[in-house]
Amino acid sequence: MSTARFIRRSLVALLIGWLTTGAALANERWVVLGGDIAETLAALDADINVIARDDTVVYPPAMAELPSVGYLRQLSAESVLSIKPDQILAAGHAGPKEVLEQLAAVGVGIEIINAPPSLEAIGDKVRAVGQLTDRREEGDVLADALNAKLARLANLPNLPTTRAIFIMQHSGLTPRAAGSNTAAHTALEAVGLENAFDEMQGYHSVGAEALARQAPEVVIVSERGLAAMGGEAALWQLPGMALTPAGREQRLIVINDQALLGFGPRTADQLLTLRQDVEALLGASTSIQNSTAQRSP
Repeated sequence: MSTARFIRRSLVALLIGWLTTGAALANERWVVLGGDIAETLAALDADINVIARDDTVVYPPAMAELPSVGYLRQLSAESVLSIKPDQILAAGHAGPKEVLEQLAAVGVGIEIINAPPSLEAIGDKVRAVGQLTDRREEGDVLADALNAKLARLANLPNLPTTRAIFIMQHSGLTPRAAGSNTAAHTALEAVGLENAFDEMQGYHSVGAEALARQAPEVVIVSERGLAAMGGEAALWQLPGMALTPAGREQRLIVINDQALLGFGPRTADQLLTLRQDVEALLGASTSIQNSTAQRSP
């Protein structure tokens, strides 16, 4: 056989393999587990096969409207199997582990994206999803863009020392604030704020005495948290809030916690927006626009 004929046959075989793989992927039924994974699929335009999700997937809206198989960490094999999936793409904290093992045992393909809850891992997560969904090039491009935005944020000048409270939820008259080892704490540090409650671990309710003692200068609250407590007027009426610098000056920033803290494709932009909001609130001169202008040729 001539070299030219061999090359032609090899190319034909490779093309047939690609077409067969593409047809198989097009007919597969996927379940996505994890809001960050769902957002990444959508950002890479790789969500066409997704027919179901878990409760943490609330964005994009089209995916949020899909049937849910339950809560990410408390799945049941029966619920997942009821939608007859071929493939599951899951965040590393999906579970229980035994349920995933049951699903794999009956032939459901399972791909788990293990990534630490850190800003540095966002790009790696995007690349991993790109590789698993035949969007390697798109994944590399998106990961590079997100890493560039995070690097831009990290290189901004320091803000004036400012203590903040990050309120995630609200119950009765007691706000639930973020301590250290939380995504919210990471976000505060990333934009140059000090967490007024960094001595506590995780999310905890904080009363009037703690608010007055820790004296936050800025309140950052999720949209859902502010709505749950009855709006901004109700926030400033919380016991102890009037004793804080934030309460006296009514310094408030409202954020989309799912976009900011999901450590997905939207996080970098949300952090940059939060930084701008903080600068505007403090009247700081270390603006993102000025920093960008200084680096322009």
